[in-house]
Amino acid sequence: MHAREPDAMEHFEIAVVGAGLAGSLAALTFADKGRSVALIAPAAGRADGRTTALMDQSLDLVRELGLWQAVAPLAAPLSSMRIIDGTKRLLRAPTVTFHAAEVGLDAFGYNIPNAPFLALLEQEAEKRSSLTRIVASLTEVEFETERAILKLEDGRSITASLVIGADGRKSGVREAAGIEVRNWSYPQSALVLNFSHQVSHQNVSTEFHTAHGPFTQVPLPGGLRSSLVWVQRPEDTEAMRSLSLDDLSLAVERRMQSMLGKVRVDVAPQAFPLSGMSAKSFGKGRVILIGEAAHAFPPIGAQGLNLSLRDIMAAVSLLGSSSVPDDFGARYDLQAARGYSQPHRQRRSAQSFAAVGFPAGADAARRRPSGLGERRPPAQSNDARRHQSRQRPAIPA
Repeated sequence: MHAREPDAMEHFEIAVVGAGLAGSLAALTFADKGRSVALIAPAAGRADGRTTALMDQSLDLVRELGLWQAVAPLAAPLSSMRIIDGTKRLLRAPTVTFHAAEVGLDAFGYNIPNAPFLALLEQEAEKRSSLTRIVASLTEVEFETERAILKLEDGRSITASLVIGADGRKSGVREAAGIEVRNWSYPQSALVLNFSHQVSHQNVSTEFHTAHGPFTQVPLPGGLRSSLVWVQRPEDTEAMRSLSLDDLSLAVERRMQSMLGKVRVDVAPQAFPLSGMSAKSFGKGRVILIGEAAHAFPPIGAQGLNLSLRDIMAAVSLLGSSSVPDDFGARYDLQAARGYSQPHRQRRSAQSFAAVGFPAGADAARRRPSGLGERRPPAQSNDARRHQSRQRPAIPA
């Protein structure tokens, strides 16, 4: 990767705006296909304390990029998924456990902390001679028939044949392209944190279904650390955030019924309102959208990055080895509308616990609510819906 200052109006085939996980992986993928790529984003801010669960098909892309050997030590396999009815109903569903081996997989996926994953992607980008990292914010994009002109905050400008907007939910690229969005929300919020525990998780992810949303523990590497997404009413989330780390640790341990022994929350948790967003189109002219610039989902069900990587693979496949046509964005959007009739949609990853019920990539977002600012019923994970549909309540003796 070149970190040099680009010459005035230097041209790139692909300009990726946004250097998060989706943008970085898109830049690496197109660079490995022989494209000249600019990766544009300001220097990273505070470390991302979240984790990402990559599923089978997404792991294929990581392996194709030659990253798996470096990623594997950072990741914890999700070998089993345990579902527990954590409500106080008189008649409760029995506990059920899904095993990856039952569908011919070593693991449903691998849970990876975002911060070291991003650091690894930055290191890998430096090895690509066709990838230039531009550390600056984008201030303006002008779209012409033959090219896009990207103006940076420091006064520099570059041109590109294709702009990939990976700059998040408030995407400047999307706004410049004139693409509108749909928004919806749920009456819940998610508390997100990492914690250590005395008893090994044995690569089992446990999800309690509570009256107000899922409480999901996901393994981290080493056996004695896990990540947590706890969906609750917003007022309950704020009450948890106000607790001392000792009291919060005790609350997490009690909610988990001490299954992992004594719990210790590492640092103050983060909280996110449960809401969603979908762009009304995913491409236009010389721009396409990926990641949260295209579709944003609540932090449950392992949807976000996995869908983004499917978007990247779809874009790479559609472009092939040809030059970028002036209507590539419209072609990409049309393919998304057709539901990505790609062979990879038929692969065994569709059997994974976190993939069931979610269509691929941008097509998934198209099937979300159509009204602006909609208020939706409380969110459930895919596993909750599967569990409720397959299990009859246990009747106490």
